[in-house]
Amino acid sequence: MSTTSFTLTATDGAARSGVIATPRGEIRTPAFMPVGTAATVKAMLPENVRATGADILLGNTYHLMLRPTAERIARLGGLHRFMNWERPILTDSGGFQVMSLAGLRKLTEEGVSFKSHIDGSKHMLSPERSMEIQRLLGSDIVMAFDECPALPADRKRIEESMRLSMRWAQRSRDAFGDRPGHMLFGIMQGGLERDMREESAKALTAIGFDGYAVGGLAVGEGQEAMFSCLDYAPGFLPEDKPRYLMGVGKPDDIVGAVKRGIDMMDCVLPTRSGRTGQAFTRRGVVNIKNARHADDPRPLDEQCSCPACTGYSRAYLHHVFRAQEMISGMLLSWHNLQYFQDIMAGMRAAIAEGRFAAWEAGFHAGRAEGDIPPL
Repeated sequence: MSTTSFTLTATDGAARSGVIATPRGEIRTPAFMPVGTAATVKAMLPENVRATGADILLGNTYHLMLRPTAERIARLGGLHRFMNWERPILTDSGGFQVMSLAGLRKLTEEGVSFKSHIDGSKHMLSPERSMEIQRLLGSDIVMAFDECPALPADRKRIEESMRLSMRWAQRSRDAFGDRPGHMLFGIMQGGLERDMREESAKALTAIGFDGYAVGGLAVGEGQEAMFSCLDYAPGFLPEDKPRYLMGVGKPDDIVGAVKRGIDMMDCVLPTRSGRTGQAFTRRGVVNIKNARHADDPRPLDEQCSCPACTGYSRAYLHHVFRAQEMISGMLLSWHNLQYFQDIMAGMRAAIAEGRFAAWEAGFHAGRAEGDIPPL
């Protein structure tokens, strides 16, 4: 029988490194998951994403249920075959996306009824339907269905939302059933209220999940408030299960989250920034559209092994961006994904060797001393 497991291999302060074992391969943690919203990591081939060091991708339940539909993907052999990615895939539950459809949705105890942003067609997403869609997709890590209110929000709204999410978590667990080789993660809610985060964690632990996400952050509260929450929230969760911070984030956010005990993260930022001419480097952010790069023969980052850095100059990247050539988004996205994976590899090694604090200091010092102005 194919099984899954999480092994914690090292700790350094609150920072952790480990391995999530799945039938489709191991996921080294801390892990950054590139986002393949519509069954593709934008501007990238799957083998190129893998070459950056990614062990797992994220797919989006909301977008895939609308187009091309989960049923069609299932008929075509499942999401792995459909998008030509044979390693692990995590799918979100769709909760965050439907909650953001202001004016197009109605929330009840049963779930969320909403109109498609594509064609206005009517749909219902509940814990049971979310589990069904993710089963049809064949994802390796399934997320429980939850509600994610935007911050700031008043305490009463946060409390009602969190308790609804906990009821939905139980329904998600029941609907998921027994699926060897697949994992189900619960999602902690509670906004920035410590007691609600603790209540949520206790409820999820009592239900029992294969991993736990810290949800409801990176939704407008700012980095300082997010870190304040992460100073205590991961500690409420079981130590022997992976911890996933959803929708994060910038390099500084990622390093700060790992420092506070987070194992997994995802964000569209590397590819979205790449398509808009922004490149993350060890010395700061490069805005390749700026005229200062037009005659610059240097690579984006001398220490980076990606094709954008080993084969092309800043001058060339500036030119193809200005000329609106597709290769611009391709090269910058590849570079950004490589940089994010290099950060993860650096942290994994530092945690294993007990030098995370020194690594973190070097990470921040390199960016502070760089000659590249922030955006």
